[in-house]
Amino acid sequence: MPRLSRSAKFTLGYLGLAALDTWLAGSPHARAHQVRRITKPLLMPTLTASLVADPRARRSPLFASTVAGQAFGWGGDVLLLREGTEAFAAGAGSFGIGHAAYIAGFRHHRNRDRCLRGSWIGRVAAGLVAVGGPAMAIGAAREEVVLGPAVLGYTGLLGAMLAHAGNLDPELPAPARRWILAGAALFTASDTMLGVDRFWWRQAPARAESAVMATYTLGQLLISRGAARATR
Repeated sequence: MPRLSRSAKFTLGYLGLAALDTWLAGSPHARAHQVRRITKPLLMPTLTASLVADPRARRSPLFASTVAGQAFGWGGDVLLLREGTEAFAAGAGSFGIGHAAYIAGFRHHRNRDRCLRGSWIGRVAAGLVAVGGPAMAIGAAREEVVLGPAVLGYTGLLGAMLAHAGNLDPELPAPARRWILAGAALFTASDTMLGVDRFWWRQAPARAESAVMATYTLGQLLISRGAARATR
């Protein structure tokens, strides 16, 4: 039986952490949320370790931008463990910088024969921003006025990340492009659910948070795995 590589071991560790944290996130018990102060901050470092340990990934043109996106994702994970408007704004800001890092990598290796508006995913992303952005901003402003513009800006970054993920250079391997797009779509779904739960569905069941974490952790994994395989 072949031995698992270091990258595969870290990936399995990430999957285990993600499954545990997803379950804990939806638990109504205070003890579960205390345990998340350990599990959630370990997610992105473990995923990054799996990427760094993969020899193929270090040859990928998306390696540096993906590591940066994961680093700021870790910052967002840690900041969102705290309660309050300031913590939420800081966490969203960290995730926003992470999206900017992903965008920079995707844009640098984009399909230069097609503009974003010429792709179906670009049109879908634009529609999500046009409809979801104002809706989320209005809901956020009801909680705290200053959050409205911040959430609107964040939604724009999220939509841009999704659009660029669907417009990668066709010379990159097709499986890598599909994994990255699927990951970006799941990341978008996760943040959309988070916004709905926080700003509009105030009585959402505890397990709604599990859906947020399940889509988020899987989305980050697919982006990472796609980036690792994006070698020409």
